[in-house]
Amino acid sequence: MSSSMIRIESLTKRYGPTEALKGLSFEVPRGQVVGFLGLNGAGKSTTMRILAGYVTPTSGKALVGGIDVAVDPVAARRLVGYLPENNPLYEEMMVIDFLRFIADVRGVPADVRSTRIKNAVERCGLGAVIGKDIGQLSKGYRQRVGLAQAILHEPDLLILDEPTSGLDPNQIVEIQNLIRELGREKTVILSTHILPEVQAMCSRVLIIKNGVLATDNSTERLALGDEGGAVTVVLASRHGSSLDAAAVQRALEAVPGVAKVETGEAEGSASLGFLLRYAVEDPRRALFEAAVKNEWVLLEVHRAQTSLEDTFRKVTAEDATDPRKAA
Repeated sequence: MSSSMIRIESLTKRYGPTEALKGLSFEVPRGQVVGFLGLNGAGKSTTMRILAGYVTPTSGKALVGGIDVAVDPVAARRLVGYLPENNPLYEEMMVIDFLRFIADVRGVPADVRSTRIKNAVERCGLGAVIGKDIGQLSKGYRQRVGLAQAILHEPDLLILDEPTSGLDPNQIVEIQNLIRELGREKTVILSTHILPEVQAMCSRVLIIKNGVLATDNSTERLALGDEGGAVTVVLASRHGSSLDAAAVQRALEAVPGVAKVETGEAEGSASLGFLLRYAVEDPRRALFEAAVKNEWVLLEVHRAQTSLEDTFRKVTAEDATDPRKAA
């Protein structure tokens, strides 16, 4: 069995004169939840459709669980649960009938079919609407039905394209919780324009731009930004006396992980404020140890993070100096 759930090698896809993918390559190991991001038209949905077996690549390879989706699409599809952005459903069918139909299409064995449907209904919270026509359901419940059909055959890989699109805030939280739960046991690749939910659910982020991979990093590392992370510190003497700013700064510079110490805002004359910059290692634990050793009172400790929105805008911004892109 392949250790990679997804392996994409030099993937290209052309629609007439338009090249949607231009040699895209990346790999996703089993058990990882990945956010797949990019501007509209960057190639996200095309990539997902290729992985799901709905679109054939022009060149390159897309493998799911070690199976080339172009060589053996049926075997690859058995490993995949797919929720497309438009979530196509048969509105005239009852929820239970639709799930039975999907189980039949998916080839779920007859002796476990009832159990699989029951599990999908319970996990997706569909018990209250199982006897209703899909056309009568709210957007939130329709998304639940879409997720239920995607997990019905217990796939190894879930491909979710805008799974919370069009939902209200409460419905978004419910679907996020469900995806988070599914991510504990399956490989998940999801595309969304709601970037905070990527930081909340995903351990890794891939950003695609103009058909090629622009960024591949952990959500934690992206939160640090290009210049690393920063911790805001406000401290005072445990004894109520004034602190020697220069001595305190020297002590902070010696804290493991701290790369640079800058002066920050304090809380009155009896306190001192600093900004501690670090590259990789979060210095907060060592900072608390230094506070005990030097008899400081930590009035504030706050880690500043770069938002994924800032990173996304920076990565996907067009280069104004390139006349082809400017055009």
